[in-house]
Amino acid sequence: MSGTPPLLDRKRCRERQASLCRYLGGNDLDAAVFFDRHYIHSLTGYWHDQPLTPVALLLKQDSHATIVTHYESPDAPAADEIVEYVPNYLFTLKPSLSACVTEQLNPLLKGLTRVGTEQQVPAALIEGPTCQDISEDYQYIRRRKDEDEVTLLEFTIACADRAYTEALRVIEPGVSETEIMAAMLEKATFVAGEFLSGWGQDFQCGAPGGFARRRKIEDGELYVLDVGVGVRGYRSDLCRTFAVNGNPTEKQQKAHSQVASVMKLGETFLRPGQSCKEMYDIIFNELDGWEGYRFFHHAGHGIGLDAHEVPRINPAWDDTFQVGDVVAFEPGLYGDSLLGGIRLENNYLITEGGYRQLSHFPLDLALATT
Repeated sequence: MSGTPPLLDRKRCRERQASLCRYLGGNDLDAAVFFDRHYIHSLTGYWHDQPLTPVALLLKQDSHATIVTHYESPDAPAADEIVEYVPNYLFTLKPSLSACVTEQLNPLLKGLTRVGTEQQVPAALIEGPTCQDISEDYQYIRRRKDEDEVTLLEFTIACADRAYTEALRVIEPGVSETEIMAAMLEKATFVAGEFLSGWGQDFQCGAPGGFARRRKIEDGELYVLDVGVGVRGYRSDLCRTFAVNGNPTEKQQKAHSQVASVMKLGETFLRPGQSCKEMYDIIFNELDGWEGYRFFHHAGHGIGLDAHEVPRINPAWDDTFQVGDVVAFEPGLYGDSLLGGIRLENNYLITEGGYRQLSHFPLDLALATT
Protein backbone atom coordinates (compact mmCIF):
# COMPACT_ATOMS: atom_id res chain seq x y z
CA MET A 1 0.00 0.00 0.00
CA SER A 2 1.28 3.46 -0.85
CA GLY A 3 1.64 6.15 1.79
CA THR A 4 1.47 9.90 2.10
CA PRO A 5 4.66 11.85 2.82
CA PRO A 6 4.45 13.57 6.21
CA LEU A 7 4.18 17.37 6.14
CA LEU A 8 6.77 19.69 7.61
CA ASP A 9 5.74 21.64 10.67
CA ARG A 10 5.14 25.37 10.06
CA LYS A 11 6.68 26.37 13.40
CA ARG A 12 9.80 24.32 12.67
CA CYS A 13 10.08 25.92 9.23
CA ARG A 14 10.00 29.36 10.83
CA GLU A 15 12.68 28.29 13.31
CA ARG A 16 14.88 27.14 10.43
CA GLN A 17 14.32 30.50 8.77
CA ALA A 18 15.35 32.25 12.00
CA SER A 19 18.60 30.25 12.12
CA LEU A 20 19.43 31.32 8.58
CA CYS A 21 18.50 34.95 9.34
CA ARG A 22 20.87 34.99 12.30
CA TYR A 23 23.63 33.83 9.99
CA LEU A 24 22.75 36.54 7.47
CA GLY A 25 22.90 39.22 10.15
CA GLY A 26 26.24 37.97 11.41
CA ASN A 27 27.78 38.03 7.94
CA ASP A 28 26.51 41.40 6.66
CA LEU A 29 24.11 39.79 4.21
CA ASP A 30 20.78 41.48 3.57
CA ALA A 31 19.00 38.34 2.39
CA ALA A 32 19.35 34.82 1.01
CA VAL A 33 18.18 33.77 -2.46
CA PHE A 34 17.64 30.05 -3.04
CA PHE A 35 16.57 28.18 -6.17
CA ASP A 36 17.06 24.70 -4.72
CA ARG A 37 13.54 23.33 -4.22
CA HIS A 38 14.81 21.02 -1.47
CA TYR A 39 16.03 23.95 0.60
CA ILE A 40 12.87 25.94 -0.11
CA HIS A 41 10.69 23.08 1.11
CA SER A 42 12.72 22.78 4.33
CA LEU A 43 12.39 26.51 5.05
CA THR A 44 8.78 27.15 4.02
CA GLY A 45 6.92 23.84 3.84
CA TYR A 46 6.26 24.48 0.14
CA TRP A 47 7.12 21.53 -2.10
CA HIS A 48 7.56 22.55 -5.74
CA ASP A 49 6.65 19.23 -7.35
CA GLN A 50 7.41 20.18 -10.98
CA PRO A 51 11.12 19.42 -11.63
CA LEU A 52 11.01 21.06 -15.09
CA THR A 53 10.37 24.55 -13.73
CA PRO A 54 12.39 26.59 -11.23
CA VAL A 55 11.22 28.12 -7.98
CA ALA A 56 12.93 30.79 -5.87
CA LEU A 57 12.90 31.90 -2.26
CA LEU A 58 13.92 35.35 -1.06
CA LEU A 59 14.44 35.37 2.69
CA LYS A 60 15.34 38.81 4.01
CA GLN A 61 17.27 39.41 7.20
CA ASP A 62 14.04 40.65 8.82
CA SER A 63 12.59 37.13 8.26
CA HIS A 64 10.21 38.11 5.43
CA ALA A 65 9.94 35.10 3.12
CA THR A 66 8.84 35.50 -0.51
CA ILE A 67 8.39 32.57 -2.91
CA VAL A 68 8.49 33.06 -6.68
CA THR A 69 6.60 30.26 -8.43
CA HIS A 70 4.23 29.74 -11.33
CA TYR A 71 1.55 28.11 -9.19
CA GLU A 72 -1.35 30.40 -8.38
CA SER A 73 -2.16 29.24 -4.85
CA PRO A 74 0.69 27.07 -3.56
CA ASP A 75 0.54 25.44 -0.16
CA ALA A 76 3.33 27.39 1.56
CA PRO A 77 2.56 27.51 5.30
CA ALA A 78 5.75 29.39 6.27
CA ALA A 79 5.89 31.98 3.47
CA ASP A 80 4.78 35.60 3.78
CA GLU A 81 4.33 36.41 0.10
CA ILE A 82 3.86 34.60 -3.22
CA VAL A 83 4.92 36.16 -6.53
CA GLU A 84 3.91 34.40 -9.75
CA TYR A 85 5.71 34.06 -13.07
CA VAL A 86 4.53 32.61 -16.38
CA PRO A 87 6.70 29.67 -17.54
CA ASN A 88 5.10 28.94 -20.94
CA TYR A 89 3.24 30.10 -24.01
CA LEU A 90 0.24 27.80 -24.66
CA PHE A 91 1.99 25.14 -22.52
CA THR A 92 5.28 25.34 -24.45
CA LEU A 93 8.02 26.11 -21.95
CA LYS A 94 9.93 29.36 -22.47
CA PRO A 95 13.62 29.01 -23.38
CA SER A 96 15.04 30.61 -20.20
CA LEU A 97 12.94 29.71 -17.20
CA SER A 98 15.52 31.09 -14.77
CA ALA A 99 15.13 34.45 -16.50
CA CYS A 100 11.37 34.20 -15.98
CA VAL A 101 11.96 33.82 -12.24
CA THR A 102 14.59 36.55 -11.92
CA GLU A 103 12.36 38.95 -13.88
CA GLN A 104 9.98 38.78 -10.93
CA LEU A 105 12.72 38.45 -8.33
CA ASN A 106 14.95 41.38 -9.31
CA PRO A 107 12.47 44.13 -8.37
CA LEU A 108 12.29 42.58 -4.90
CA LEU A 109 16.06 42.94 -4.53
CA LYS A 110 16.13 46.73 -4.90
CA GLY A 111 17.91 48.37 -2.00
CA LEU A 112 19.76 45.19 -1.03
CA THR A 113 23.56 45.30 -1.10
CA ARG A 114 24.72 41.72 -0.49
CA VAL A 115 22.77 38.47 -0.68
CA GLY A 116 23.73 34.90 0.08
CA THR A 117 23.09 32.35 -2.67
CA GLU A 118 23.51 28.62 -3.30
CA GLN A 119 24.81 26.64 -6.24
CA GLN A 120 21.59 26.61 -8.27
CA VAL A 121 21.09 30.38 -8.28
CA PRO A 122 21.84 31.86 -11.75
CA ALA A 123 23.88 34.72 -10.26
CA ALA A 124 24.48 36.22 -13.72
CA LEU A 125 20.75 37.00 -13.90
CA ILE A 126 20.59 38.64 -10.47
CA GLU A 127 20.54 42.44 -10.76
CA GLY A 128 21.53 44.82 -7.98
CA PRO A 129 23.12 43.17 -4.97
CA THR A 130 26.43 41.31 -4.90
CA CYS A 131 25.96 37.54 -4.66
CA GLN A 132 27.98 35.49 -2.16
CA ASP A 133 27.82 31.70 -2.29
CA ILE A 134 26.88 30.30 1.14
CA SER A 135 26.32 26.67 0.09
CA GLU A 136 28.92 25.18 2.43
CA ASP A 137 27.98 27.39 5.38
CA TYR A 138 24.31 26.52 4.91
CA GLN A 139 25.09 22.82 5.37
CA TYR A 140 26.35 23.62 8.87
CA ILE A 141 23.37 25.88 9.62
CA ARG A 142 20.88 23.13 8.82
CA ARG A 143 22.87 20.08 9.95
CA ARG A 144 20.76 19.59 13.09
CA LYS A 145 17.59 17.91 11.88
CA ASP A 146 14.32 18.84 13.56
CA GLU A 147 11.72 16.27 14.55
CA ASP A 148 9.58 16.90 11.45
CA GLU A 149 12.63 16.39 9.22
CA VAL A 150 13.56 13.12 10.93
CA THR A 151 10.00 11.90 10.43
CA LEU A 152 10.23 12.61 6.70
CA LEU A 153 13.63 10.91 6.49
CA GLU A 154 12.15 7.84 8.18
CA PHE A 155 9.44 7.86 5.52
CA THR A 156 12.11 7.79 2.78
CA ILE A 157 13.82 4.91 4.58
CA ALA A 158 10.54 2.98 4.59
CA CYS A 159 10.33 3.53 0.82
CA ALA A 160 13.88 2.17 0.45
CA ASP A 161 13.02 -0.87 2.57
CA ARG A 162 10.17 -1.74 0.23
CA ALA A 163 12.49 -1.28 -2.75
CA TYR A 164 14.92 -3.77 -1.22
CA THR A 165 12.11 -6.25 -0.62
CA GLU A 166 11.25 -5.93 -4.30
CA ALA A 167 14.89 -6.45 -5.26
CA LEU A 168 14.96 -9.75 -3.37
CA ARG A 169 11.89 -10.85 -5.32
CA VAL A 170 13.47 -10.30 -8.73
CA ILE A 171 17.19 -10.97 -8.16
CA GLU A 172 18.32 -14.20 -9.81
CA PRO A 173 20.95 -15.15 -12.40
CA GLY A 174 20.05 -13.93 -15.88
CA VAL A 175 18.03 -10.85 -14.85
CA SER A 176 19.45 -7.53 -16.05
CA GLU A 177 20.67 -4.80 -13.75
CA THR A 178 18.30 -2.31 -15.40
CA GLU A 179 15.34 -4.61 -14.75
CA ILE A 180 16.21 -4.82 -11.06
CA MET A 181 16.77 -1.07 -10.79
CA ALA A 182 13.46 -0.35 -12.55
CA ALA A 183 11.56 -2.75 -10.29
CA MET A 184 13.02 -1.07 -7.20
CA LEU A 185 12.23 2.41 -8.53
CA GLU A 186 8.64 1.42 -9.31
CA LYS A 187 8.11 0.04 -5.80
CA ALA A 188 9.71 3.03 -4.05
CA THR A 189 7.61 5.44 -6.12
CA PHE A 190 4.41 3.52 -5.38
CA VAL A 191 5.13 3.51 -1.65
CA ALA A 192 5.96 7.23 -1.67
CA GLY A 193 2.71 7.93 -3.50
CA GLU A 194 4.32 10.55 -5.74
CA PHE A 195 7.21 11.28 -8.10
CA LEU A 196 10.49 10.83 -6.23
CA SER A 197 12.71 13.88 -5.78
CA GLY A 198 15.83 11.73 -5.73
CA TRP A 199 16.88 8.26 -6.81
CA GLY A 200 20.17 6.42 -7.16
CA GLN A 201 22.89 5.39 -7.13
CA ASP A 202 24.70 1.98 -7.33
CA PHE A 203 23.04 -0.83 -9.28
CA GLN A 204 25.97 -2.66 -10.90
CA CYS A 205 26.37 -6.31 -9.99
CA GLY A 206 29.79 -7.93 -9.54
CA ALA A 207 31.27 -4.47 -8.91
CA PRO A 208 31.63 -2.04 -5.99
CA GLY A 209 29.09 0.33 -7.57
CA GLY A 210 27.94 2.22 -10.64
CA PHE A 211 24.85 2.92 -12.74
CA ALA A 212 22.67 0.03 -13.90
CA ARG A 213 23.59 -1.60 -17.22
CA ARG A 214 21.76 -3.93 -19.58
CA ARG A 215 24.19 -6.59 -18.39
CA LYS A 216 22.65 -9.72 -16.86
CA ILE A 217 23.70 -10.62 -13.35
CA GLU A 218 25.56 -13.90 -12.95
CA ASP A 219 25.53 -16.90 -10.66
CA GLY A 220 28.06 -16.57 -7.83
CA GLU A 221 28.27 -12.77 -7.92
CA LEU A 222 27.59 -10.43 -5.04
CA TYR A 223 25.20 -7.56 -5.68
CA VAL A 224 26.06 -4.29 -3.89
CA LEU A 225 22.88 -2.18 -4.02
CA ASP A 226 23.37 1.35 -2.65
CA VAL A 227 20.04 3.15 -2.86
CA GLY A 228 19.14 6.75 -2.10
CA VAL A 229 15.41 7.51 -2.06
CA GLY A 230 14.38 11.17 -2.11
CA VAL A 231 10.90 12.36 -1.15
CA ARG A 232 10.18 16.11 -1.27
CA GLY A 233 13.89 16.84 -1.10
CA TYR A 234 14.74 14.66 1.90
CA ARG A 235 16.94 11.72 1.01
CA SER A 236 17.89 8.48 2.73
CA ASP A 237 21.00 6.49 1.79
CA LEU A 238 21.11 2.74 2.43
CA CYS A 239 23.23 -0.13 1.14
CA ARG A 240 22.77 -3.87 1.25
CA THR A 241 24.71 -6.71 -0.40
CA PHE A 242 23.01 -9.86 -1.70
CA ALA A 243 24.26 -13.13 -3.14
CA VAL A 244 22.76 -13.44 -6.62
CA ASN A 245 22.15 -17.17 -6.24
CA GLY A 246 21.10 -16.91 -2.60
CA ASN A 247 23.96 -19.18 -1.60
CA PRO A 248 27.11 -17.18 -0.75
CA THR A 249 30.47 -18.93 -0.66
CA GLU A 250 32.35 -19.41 2.57
CA LYS A 251 34.76 -16.64 1.54
CA GLN A 252 31.90 -14.24 0.77
CA GLN A 253 30.12 -15.04 4.02
CA LYS A 254 33.30 -14.57 6.03
CA ALA A 255 33.91 -11.13 4.48
CA HIS A 256 30.29 -10.19 5.13
CA SER A 257 30.64 -11.18 8.78
CA GLN A 258 33.71 -8.98 9.09
CA VAL A 259 31.90 -5.94 7.65
CA ALA A 260 28.87 -6.59 9.86
CA SER A 261 31.12 -6.76 12.96
CA VAL A 262 32.85 -3.51 11.96
CA MET A 263 29.43 -1.91 11.57
CA LYS A 264 28.70 -2.84 15.19
CA LEU A 265 32.07 -1.43 16.21
CA GLY A 266 31.41 1.79 14.33
CA GLU A 267 28.10 2.28 16.07
CA THR A 268 29.95 2.67 19.37
CA PHE A 269 31.45 5.91 18.00
CA LEU A 270 28.10 7.45 16.99
CA ARG A 271 27.84 9.97 19.81
CA PRO A 272 28.09 13.74 20.28
CA GLY A 273 31.65 15.05 20.44
CA GLN A 274 33.21 12.09 18.63
CA SER A 275 35.84 12.95 16.03
CA CYS A 276 34.72 11.64 12.64
CA LYS A 277 38.33 11.48 11.46
CA GLU A 278 39.26 9.30 14.44
CA MET A 279 36.29 7.03 13.73
CA TYR A 280 37.34 6.71 10.09
CA ASP A 281 40.90 5.76 11.01
CA ILE A 282 39.68 2.98 13.30
CA ILE A 283 37.25 1.64 10.68
CA PHE A 284 39.93 1.80 7.97
CA ASN A 285 42.43 -0.12 10.11
CA GLU A 286 39.85 -2.84 10.80
CA LEU A 287 39.01 -3.29 7.12
CA ASP A 288 41.75 -2.31 4.69
CA GLY A 289 44.08 -5.26 4.15
CA TRP A 290 41.86 -7.74 6.00
CA GLU A 291 42.34 -11.10 4.22
CA GLY A 292 43.93 -9.11 1.40
CA TYR A 293 40.80 -7.05 0.65
CA ARG A 294 40.55 -3.27 0.29
CA PHE A 295 38.47 -0.51 1.85
CA PHE A 296 38.95 2.51 -0.39
CA HIS A 297 36.11 4.96 0.28
CA HIS A 298 34.74 7.13 3.05
CA ALA A 299 33.06 5.50 6.03
CA GLY A 300 29.94 7.65 5.80
CA HIS A 301 28.45 11.13 5.73
CA GLY A 302 25.51 13.22 6.79
CA ILE A 303 22.21 12.99 4.92
CA GLY A 304 19.18 15.24 4.64
CA LEU A 305 18.58 17.58 1.70
CA ASP A 306 21.69 16.61 -0.26
CA ALA A 307 23.13 13.19 -1.07
CA HIS A 308 26.21 14.01 1.05
CA GLU A 309 26.13 16.53 3.89
CA VAL A 310 28.09 17.30 7.04
CA PRO A 311 29.32 15.60 9.09
CA ARG A 312 31.70 13.53 6.96
CA ILE A 313 33.32 10.33 8.24
CA ASN A 314 36.31 11.06 6.07
CA PRO A 315 39.94 11.97 6.90
CA ALA A 316 39.81 14.92 4.49
CA TRP A 317 37.55 16.78 6.95
CA ASP A 318 37.91 17.34 10.68
CA ASP A 319 34.23 16.98 11.59
CA THR A 320 32.72 16.08 14.95
CA PHE A 321 29.32 14.51 15.57
CA GLN A 322 26.66 16.79 17.06
CA VAL A 323 23.20 16.15 18.46
CA GLY A 324 20.69 16.24 15.60
CA ASP A 325 23.04 14.96 12.90
CA VAL A 326 21.55 12.24 10.67
CA VAL A 327 24.36 10.13 9.27
CA ALA A 328 24.86 7.20 6.92
CA PHE A 329 27.60 4.80 8.06
CA GLU A 330 28.90 2.44 5.35
CA PRO A 331 31.85 0.09 5.91
CA GLY A 332 32.88 -2.26 3.08
CA LEU A 333 35.38 -4.80 1.73
CA TYR A 334 36.34 -5.32 -1.91
CA GLY A 335 38.40 -7.80 -3.87
CA ASP A 336 38.23 -9.75 -7.11
CA SER A 337 37.67 -13.06 -5.34
CA LEU A 338 34.47 -11.70 -3.77
CA LEU A 339 32.93 -11.14 -7.22
CA GLY A 340 31.65 -7.71 -6.30
CA GLY A 341 32.44 -6.87 -2.71
CA ILE A 342 30.53 -6.22 0.49
CA ARG A 343 29.09 -2.91 1.65
CA LEU A 344 26.50 -2.37 4.37
CA GLU A 345 24.94 0.97 5.26
CA ASN A 346 22.46 2.17 7.86
CA ASN A 347 21.14 5.61 8.82
CA TYR A 348 21.35 6.99 12.35
CA LEU A 349 20.22 10.04 14.33
CA ILE A 350 22.85 11.34 16.77
CA THR A 351 21.16 11.91 20.16
CA GLU A 352 22.21 13.21 23.56
CA GLY A 353 22.77 9.64 24.71
CA GLY A 354 24.46 8.32 21.57
CA TYR A 355 22.36 7.38 18.54
CA ARG A 356 19.00 6.12 17.35
CA GLN A 357 19.06 3.72 14.43
CA LEU A 358 16.57 4.80 11.77
CA SER A 359 16.94 1.93 9.27
CA HIS A 360 16.26 -1.71 10.06
CA PHE A 361 16.19 -3.77 6.85
CA PRO A 362 18.11 -7.04 7.52
CA LEU A 363 21.79 -7.15 6.64
CA ASP A 364 21.91 -10.79 5.53
CA LEU A 365 23.58 -11.86 2.28
CA ALA A 366 20.80 -14.31 1.51
CA LEU A 367 17.19 -13.60 2.45
CA ALA A 368 13.92 -15.29 1.65
CA THR A 369 11.19 -13.05 0.24
CA THR A 370 7.68 -13.10 1.69
